[in-house]
Amino acid sequence: MPLQDRDPVMPRDHCPTPTGCACIIHDGKLLLIQRATEPSKGQWSFPGGRIELGETIFEAVKREVGEEVGIEVEPQRVFQVYDWIVRDEDGGVRFHYLVNYVRCRYQGGDPRASSEASAWKWVTLDELEGLTMHPFVRQTARRLLSPLPDGVRLLS
Repeated sequence: MPLQDRDPVMPRDHCPTPTGCACIIHDGKLLLIQRATEPSKGQWSFPGGRIELGETIFEAVKREVGEEVGIEVEPQRVFQVYDWIVRDEDGGVRFHYLVNYVRCRYQGGDPRASSEASAWKWVTLDELEGLTMHPFVRQTARRLLSPLPDGVRLLS
């Protein structure tokens, strides 16, 4: 069926929601935000959100970072992908996100809080431990901030 003939409102409870999250390291620190809305309200995470229809992952990440913290980034590459499924007390699916973590180069601007991000901070590896976050967010942040073994380098 051609796209224009489909129902423009796809029920979110019948398929995963694709998202893009920005992994931004600047001066050896990783940018994290404190979520102001569900899911994960009050927890620390990466800036990001839903990929809109017709938007690429990179376009979504750039837009979401601008909306949530007001800075400019240049998306570089997908770092990893994670299926995040949140179930209710009866075992039904409450949320299902397909999270695309994207390495981004900081381009400029001063971070600020917003309606989606109640706070932000640049953190080091040591500072991660004191923050409340989803275990996979912590694992991803550790991977991003951990030094690589001698002779190993990331491809850009």
